[in-house]
Amino acid sequence: MSAQLQDVEYTKPSRAEEARRDLLERVCSFVLKHDLNPTGANLAAISTALSGSNAALAEAFVAREISREPIDQRWLDTIVRLDPETGNRMSELEKLMDRMEYSLMRFAQTAKSAQDETTEHRGAIDAQIEEMSGSESEAGLRGEVDRVIDLSRAMVERITQVEKAMARSQAEIEQLRANLATARTEADVDHLTRLPNRRAFERRLTSASQQAQLSGKPLCVAFCDVDYFKSINDTHGHDAGDRVLVAIASTLNSAANDSCFVARHGGEEFVVLFYGLDKDEAFAKLDGIRRAQAMKQMINRETGKGFGKITFSAGIAQVESVEDTREALSRADEALYEAKSSGRNRIEVA
Repeated sequence: MSAQLQDVEYTKPSRAEEARRDLLERVCSFVLKHDLNPTGANLAAISTALSGSNAALAEAFVAREISREPIDQRWLDTIVRLDPETGNRMSELEKLMDRMEYSLMRFAQTAKSAQDETTEHRGAIDAQIEEMSGSESEAGLRGEVDRVIDLSRAMVERITQVEKAMARSQAEIEQLRANLATARTEADVDHLTRLPNRRAFERRLTSASQQAQLSGKPLCVAFCDVDYFKSINDTHGHDAGDRVLVAIASTLNSAANDSCFVARHGGEEFVVLFYGLDKDEAFAKLDGIRRAQAMKQMINRETGKGFGKITFSAGIAQVESVEDTREALSRADEALYEAKSSGRNRIEVA
């Protein structure tokens, strides 16, 4: 055994390997220290901040630690949401999918046009072959005519094969377009609550702010956060926590209509857009939803024990212009933090 160990050569890791290992250890320590879930989104945000590749996130992390304020999931979701690089990446993804769908549409149109033209030519050649086959010709030319007819028939057969291949291609293109449309729809849906997700919300916020500016009508945004959600998960388990999120989503979604858009923003946080309502009107509507939720009694189906009162807190801000969307989100988030600090199960207006 000792002889075998002596034969093993130690290879010193390169600086790049050491840097990657160091970053990985720092990310793991950060996740454990702040009790964060090791989700892909969290790990990506933390690694880009700790590595310094995203200066804005790095500065936000440092400032948060210096101030001794908690780095929890709500704060992390907020800081990532407000990061301009994240918004730019989502915008680029949207443009890429749009270009892909347009290319598929154009290719389908080209394939259909080519198929129609090929069918037309095949019909003309078929007619010409029949005419040549039935016509009388001099004995010396008959052999040449027969060869032309055979060549034309071979051409028709080949055209027929091409038509079938183009028909299959067109069907495949249509299926790809349908799959792309389904993928885009699914990409906009939160798979747990079936509400629109953050990606869908970001697009809706942009279009809603533009529409509000054109119409001169108010637009408000609200962040809603389930109270004591970590305690629910710790006491009853994550499956029970998921059922609580679904129940809260159902309560919020019951108010969704043409003037109210509800989405799950991430974790235990939901977001609501109020079209045509000012801050006071949005407060009145959301507070009614909050009171309705607070009156409900929920029971853990697995244990039969009650969850206690399941409530949420919220912060509301009015979007003043298209350029104000990010600031409005920040104001709504600050109002939510104030509602949490003031006792929870309440709504604060920025």
